[in-house]
Amino acid sequence: MTESEPPSERRERGLEMMRRVYGWEIGDAPGDFFGITVDHLFGDIWTRPGLSMRDRRMLLIGVLAGQGLNDVLDIQIPAALANGELSPDELRETGIFLTHYIGWPLGSRLSVQIDTLIAKHEKRIRKEKSD
Repeated sequence: MTESEPPSERRERGLEMMRRVYGWEIGDAPGDFFGITVDHLFGDIWTRPGLSMRDRRMLLIGVLAGQGLNDVLDIQIPAALANGELSPDELRETGIFLTHYIGWPLGSRLSVQIDTLIAKHEKRIRKEKSD
């Protein structure tokens, strides 16, 4: 936050970025942890110049995969698809690449997870087109 920026602008910027990152509507909430997360992580860090959203998403997917945090990957991979940051082919290639650094068991799980989430995404797209 800059000296001249009102806290409410930082919070709104953080909430908007949090919505983009997670892919769903998020409103303000009480508590210090939530406030620090929105204001600092999403309002300051995710909005810094120098890396695109795609770059940040790829880095995050790599970190999450390396730690075996598949529950959070279940949020990040669909968001990357929905936002057009990564294509199905790019996600599959990311899985192949990461497997060689995170180890075969985590990589195998990641590969299956990517294919499952792509299938769900494509099914949703087909349904939206048919409605």
